[in-house]
Amino acid sequence: MSDRKITTKKNEQENAHILYGEETNKALRNFIISPYTMPSAFLRTLAIYKSACAQANLNLGLLSNDKSNAIQKACAEIEAGKHEEQFPIDVFQTGSGTSTNMNMNEVLANLAYVNSQEKVSVHPNDDVNKGQSSNDVIPSCIHISASLAAGNELIPAIDQLAESLQKQAAKHNKTFKTARTHLMDAMPMSFAQELGAWRQQLVQAKKGLSFHMTALSYLATGGTAVGTGVNCHPKFAEQVSTILSQRTGFNFKPAANHFSANSSQDTAVNFSGQLKTLSVSLHKIANDIRWLSSGPLNGLNEIKLKELQKGSSIMPGKTNPVISEAVMMACARVIGNDTTITLAGQGGNFQLNTMLPLIAFTLLDSIALLSNACKSLADKVVDSMEINSEQLASNLERNPILATALNDRIGYDKSAEIAKKAYAEKRTVLEVAKELTDINESELKNLLNPALLTTNKN
Repeated sequence: MSDRKITTKKNEQENAHILYGEETNKALRNFIISPYTMPSAFLRTLAIYKSACAQANLNLGLLSNDKSNAIQKACAEIEAGKHEEQFPIDVFQTGSGTSTNMNMNEVLANLAYVNSQEKVSVHPNDDVNKGQSSNDVIPSCIHISASLAAGNELIPAIDQLAESLQKQAAKHNKTFKTARTHLMDAMPMSFAQELGAWRQQLVQAKKGLSFHMTALSYLATGGTAVGTGVNCHPKFAEQVSTILSQRTGFNFKPAANHFSANSSQDTAVNFSGQLKTLSVSLHKIANDIRWLSSGPLNGLNEIKLKELQKGSSIMPGKTNPVISEAVMMACARVIGNDTTITLAGQGGNFQLNTMLPLIAFTLLDSIALLSNACKSLADKVVDSMEINSEQLASNLERNPILATALNDRIGYDKSAEIAKKAYAEKRTVLEVAKELTDINESELKNLLNPALLTTNKN
């Protein structure tokens, strides 16, 4: 943190490549809290947003063609990932994100001048920031960046993992196993049914995320300082939303109430809650896989995972569920992030939320973590895992809980007697039931047939 370079007259030549100006330098002197800067995804979104504003101001006759073009060309460079070193301000800054907004305005103004053959003079506030306030720019970019990250990265990653589970399920529709409740043996199920339950969690999570993405499409654009739209053309918000929609493929619209859009972050809090739900689902899936692959001799050993690296620095031949563990840690982080966003959402005082940079940083962190977690589970675990059919069959054959299937014929108490005797004598339920009931072997086999027991009769 202490090695941040601040432009002064003494080091002007040394820092000739620096594109930001004095307002950014002030922020660098003031905010020395963490090593974290605003995410690349947010900076690229902010550049897309500034470009749309420049085009809107041109359309409305508020900005000259040469200035608008120069700004938009500069924005294109930031959007392409260039000049990231020009945005060194700490996430923990002024709560409105004014410092980041001013940083972007300064960089774009300087880039516009440097890159234009005519050396167009562009003012960071009067031109780049025309019709805007940090108080509506940053909330808008929180919504846009989250929409782009979720729509382009997270939703496809969820789909990829769901498809991987579906492919595995298709291969194991007739592979039967012992289910577990309370970590104890329960009735049979097919492996496809277990995989299908995981997939359904993802389907539900995607549905929740998609629903809340609709709320992200409404932007604070046009509200300026407090929501009244001072110094902003009445058609500016609609113009910017239309341009953003055309350029991103997402349908953005002006917020119905700019006072609410500026002062609250309820939409981000809601969306973060859905990310938390997905993280809980992923944790369950990853942890189930971790348990099912435990062993090979003193664990469940129902799944064989591909060896990705040495499992131990001291114990040779060990294969650990490393991806599951990594995913579970990512999920823990997202759950913590949700608490951060919840508390930051409470940071709305009167006409402005003053924890906007933290919300932007944390929300994008959660989306990126979950996107990568889904892809990692699909690519490195689900696609390559193998089912230990021999172990499944052995467990199922010796499962005393199969006696439950006899309840309707002989009653709960008699079934319990059979189950206990089978377990105590390490025999199958079929063998014991033949001795303790008058049901013939053919009917018993039918009653205890896993294929019939796992069929949904509803």
